[in-house]
Amino acid sequence: MKPKLRWGILGCAGIAKRAVIPGLQQSRLNEVVAIASRDEAKASQTAEELQIPTAYGCYEDLLSDSSIDAIYIPLPNHLHKEWSIRAAEAGKHILCEKPLALTEAEAAEMADAAAIANVVLAEAFMYRYHPRYDLIKKMINDGSIGEIRGIRSAFTFNSSADHGNVRFRKDWGGGSIYDVGCYPINAARILLDQEPEAVTVQAFFSPEHDGVDMMASGLLEFPGDVSLTFDCGMWAAYRNPLEIVGTEGLIEVPYAYSLPEDGANFFITTGEGRKKIEVPYANAYSEQGDHLAESILNNKPLQYSTEDAIHNMRVIEACLQSAHQRKRIVL
Repeated sequence: MKPKLRWGILGCAGIAKRAVIPGLQQSRLNEVVAIASRDEAKASQTAEELQIPTAYGCYEDLLSDSSIDAIYIPLPNHLHKEWSIRAAEAGKHILCEKPLALTEAEAAEMADAAAIANVVLAEAFMYRYHPRYDLIKKMINDGSIGEIRGIRSAFTFNSSADHGNVRFRKDWGGGSIYDVGCYPINAARILLDQEPEAVTVQAFFSPEHDGVDMMASGLLEFPGDVSLTFDCGMWAAYRNPLEIVGTEGLIEVPYAYSLPEDGANFFITTGEGRKKIEVPYANAYSEQGDHLAESILNNKPLQYSTEDAIHNMRVIEACLQSAHQRKRIVL
């Protein structure tokens, strides 16, 4: 019987309960053995609901549990750095929710701590582990749509009425660029295998929501005069499309990041017409967990390094700077 990676969950956030924990439990190489909350009753209730063997009433107790190999951190953004470093110092591998940190400097500090402790630090962009992205990359690299001329994407939803939401706390790293704008930024960097040279972003900072950006629109300039145009928001209709425009064709992904049960299919348009690409069902959270487990248990290289997360934070930080200063930022 193959060994499994044993996970501890640092917090009872909705994304953990709704998606990440079930994904790990349904995966091949992972098991969730413990969960912690600063509220012991909440930890116990969540453990019972999700059939997790052990519940802790503080994060420190979970980190000191020698039966745990890896920690998943779904805490608010401003706590990512502290608890990732503390997990690394406890000798635990780390999967930290996106965005990895609040700044590039914080991300680099987290990466240094993981390197010193000889543990894996990974950013939880689950969408990119779905097998359809390997297929999309292959189509691009095979020249199926010619040379890429531009990428368009969006990720928006409306939770504006939930005024207690941690995403609406400015000092906690709230706002739509941190929460969902990070996805189009990450996707464009992956698909182009390049880093942007400059960014320009316009944003709506809402006085009703602690001044965080509730909507933002941006332009990322990549080498070769290729650009990503994107928008993101937490006070807009739900959508998350991705469109890759080439000289000879077009790839359209209706649900690029968050997808319904049957939403993994996408479309390619070439001189032969528009074709639907059928993609078998896969749980991106399970795929993410298994990829990390393969790396940790079997020493397989990570597909996305910690350096990638640092670079992503550099771009996010520049986007926020551009939005606040209302000017183009050269990277």
